[in-house]
Order: sequence, then structure tokens, then C-alpha cells
Amino acid sequence: MSVTEIIHCHGHKNVRALHKYTFEVTKETELSPKGDCIIGVGADKGAVDLSPEFHAAIAKNGAILITTLTCGEISVQILSEGAADITLTHPTDLVWRRSAFVCPRTVAIYSNHTAKLLPRELVTALQSGAEMTVTLTIEEPQ
Repeated sequence: MSVTEIIHCHGHKNVRALHKYTFEVTKETELSPKGDCIIGVGADKGAVDLSPEFHAAIAKNGAILITTLTCGEISVQILSEGAADITLTHPTDLVWRRSAFVCPRTVAIYSNHTAKLLPRELVTALQSGAEMTVTLTIEEPQ
């Protein structure tokens, strides 16, 4: 069984995508240059807004999250994992992490991409304010 969520957001002139351990999408509309993990702003969902089905599916050890970032013709797929202690209770933010650290903003852990590893053509498009669709699909463990 799989569960899918779609989030719409856009870039910002201050998207830097230099963080080595995370990337983030937020409902906030402003971004300072210090937010070097944030790649999308103005999202239509924060962690708490994801469906109960998504919440239940990602909070299982062994769940696999496939995140697809689509911005115009550019598409990037990220693989991450769920964990039993993921709560998704933050009102505005969603953070993908390379580590196993979990907080209310964490949507997934052990991600194979971070902000710094994202293709620079995606970052350039987001710096111009381009629209981005974030598709999250969880494959539940058997």
C-alpha cells in the first residue's frame, strides 16, 4: 500500500540550498539568506497539514518515502525513510534529514539528498521564484 501527498510551493530570491544535512519546504513566505536549507516557501501544507493516513504511514520504521521535486522541466527524486518517532506536528515546516534526528518538523530521515546536493539548475529556477510541486509517496513496509 502507498500513500501520496502533493505540496505546492515556490522559490525565493534568497534560496541558497547550501545546507549539508537537510532541506526544507515551509509555509512561510519570506526567507532570509541565513535559511540555507530552505528550498521552497509559500507551501500550501506544513507537517501538521498532511493527512492522517500519511502521518500513520511515515511513522513506521522501514517505511520508504519517495519525494519528487518538480520545477518546470526539472525533476529530482529523493529517497528517505520513515521512523516510529516522527510526529509531523509543526504548523509550517517540513524538513528532510540526512541523519536520524527527529523533531516536529521532520518529515523523513536518512535522505539521499540535502539542499547542497540538489541539482544547481533546480536551485537557479527556485531563485527566480519558480513554482515547485513536491510529491511525497510512502511505500509502507511489508
